[in-house]
Amino acid sequence: MHPRIEKVIENLLFSSRLLLIPCYLGLILALSMIVLKFGQELFHYLPGVFAMKESEVILAVLSLVDLTLAGNLVLMVILSGYENTVSKLEVGEDGDRPAWLGTLDFGGLKLKLIASMVAISGIHLLKVFMNVGKESTDQIRWMVILHLVFVVSGVMLALMDWIIEKAHAARAH
Repeated sequence: MHPRIEKVIENLLFSSRLLLIPCYLGLILALSMIVLKFGQELFHYLPGVFAMKESEVILAVLSLVDLTLAGNLVLMVILSGYENTVSKLEVGEDGDRPAWLGTLDFGGLKLKLIASMVAISGIHLLKVFMNVGKESTDQIRWMVILHLVFVVSGVMLALMDWIIEKAHAARAH
């Protein structure tokens, strides 16, 4: 291939990463939706907190934790995805920058994603178990199966990353 044509193609391929910017902007809007829903839930529960049973308070708090975990997950995808594919973020250099930013690669992000999914699934299961009479046995069974699939998937992903790391370390020696 002619060197000029090859250079144009390489520049085009490299520039294609910029197509992800609208996706990250969309995820910022999705994060805003989570924040709005969090506020709505909080203001829904606050006026009646003194009349609520302990189990109702725990369920309300679990809902808020669930939304917070989902928000953290979206934020990690936005920041680490942008930094890994589009451009290095030159912000928060004065100690305000999260320690994982700039060090979280796709393998680490993948593990954080599955860990968050397991946590969110576990919270949903706990909410169901606290209201065990409101869900059918079939629904509970499927939720447990889905949760176990997330757990096994997380373990398998971690195991695969561990095997890959060991293989790279063996080749380096």
